[in-house]
Amino acid sequence: MARSKKLIILFVALLVMGAATIAAIHGEERREEIRTSEQILFETPSDSVDTLSWTYEGNTLSFHKDETWQYDEDAAFPVSEEKITSLLKQFEAFGVSFVIEHVEDYAQYGLDDPICTIRLSAGEQSYQLQLGDFSSMDAKRYVSIGDGNVYLVQNDPLEEFDAALKDLIDNDETPRPEHAERIQFEGAEAYEIRYEEDSPDAYSDEDVYFTQHNGANRPLDASRVSGYLQTLGGLSLTEYVSYNATEEEIKECGLDAPDLSITLNYKDEDNAENTFTLHISRDPAETAEDDVAKAYARAGDSPILYEIPAETYNELMRCAYDDLRHLSVFWSDFSTVTQVDITLEGSDYTLTTEGEGDSRKYLYQGEETSISAFQSALEALGATGFTSEAPAQQEEIRLTLHTEDENHPQREIVLYRYDGTRCLAVVDGETEFFVERAAAVDLIEAMHAIVLAQDTEQ
Repeated sequence: MARSKKLIILFVALLVMGAATIAAIHGEERREEIRTSEQILFETPSDSVDTLSWTYEGNTLSFHKDETWQYDEDAAFPVSEEKITSLLKQFEAFGVSFVIEHVEDYAQYGLDDPICTIRLSAGEQSYQLQLGDFSSMDAKRYVSIGDGNVYLVQNDPLEEFDAALKDLIDNDETPRPEHAERIQFEGAEAYEIRYEEDSPDAYSDEDVYFTQHNGANRPLDASRVSGYLQTLGGLSLTEYVSYNATEEEIKECGLDAPDLSITLNYKDEDNAENTFTLHISRDPAETAEDDVAKAYARAGDSPILYEIPAETYNELMRCAYDDLRHLSVFWSDFSTVTQVDITLEGSDYTLTTEGEGDSRKYLYQGEETSISAFQSALEALGATGFTSEAPAQQEEIRLTLHTEDENHPQREIVLYRYDGTRCLAVVDGETEFFVERAAAVDLIEAMHAIVLAQDTEQ
């Protein structure tokens, strides 16, 4: 009898264990069952949404639409309509790739404690989207909308909603025009640059930027001016110090009396005229002798103050006439030169020409000669510095270049010895540049080579 009881008990136990195993198997199958889906969870046009908020890493950001988007915590915060629209764009057709139904254990999907919760409303419709773990196997995010299912979504909302408040600000933007019609400087520099095509003061087709200097309309190096505009246009105003600056904050950044104010007049893609002003200052706590550590910027009268890189501040401060003028002593198109008169070591020489443009031939004493080395040495004469100091030492070489340019039929360049490494360059009667003595020697030797070659042939 005892043995029978034991068998019965054992049999019942086996039945219970078997039932439990079967239930567990069916339960596991139910929990792990997953099917593909092309379901669209949300179809909410961006312009129909009137509230949006999300909680991520313990921080909640909330916005509402009142004609324009407003930050719930501070109406003065300048919300970027573009960035809010970008956040909402994915919900215009928010689709899923997989659906898991009848979920019992949300923890295995990271949805017992969601990493991010997004809420939005459009009229009477409201939605709450919880973001769970990221499935490394499927490279998709688990989400829940509170309907008892878990979804793997086609696009991970966290790629957009990991944004902080500073990412939602409507930052000022610096323009990137093809050229500026006018550039005005105030502060450390105070002068104006104008854009003029076909100016009578141009020495080459590339001379399109001009300024008044020493009573004359002087061409600037177009590539250097364009480089300056690129630095300005490439300035990313993103690191705001204050988005609703008070007079005290403006003063603390030194922007009540900026080191430099730059104003551009330019035309946009629609040929409409625009004006943009940027004010920059170094931190007033720094002395003039300090290397710049902190610098600030403000676009016009914008309420937003920004910190900018010290390197960019330094680059923008390099806007003086000498920073943007031509570095070449002679930058005209050499193919327009019809004759060169040279005075060297007390002797005079003349190079004449036949033909036109690039096919022009150069002659010395009536015989064709190669001037490639001479031309290269002349075009390589570049400023190592600028000066108005009058020459006091020996003249090294004098050139008078006759050209086809009706506005500048000739240019005179005279190099004087200055010290062991430099010469003074006087251009059209005005002391302009320091040039390397080695470059002057190259020019002199190139001229000697032309004379020597002709003498040898004779």
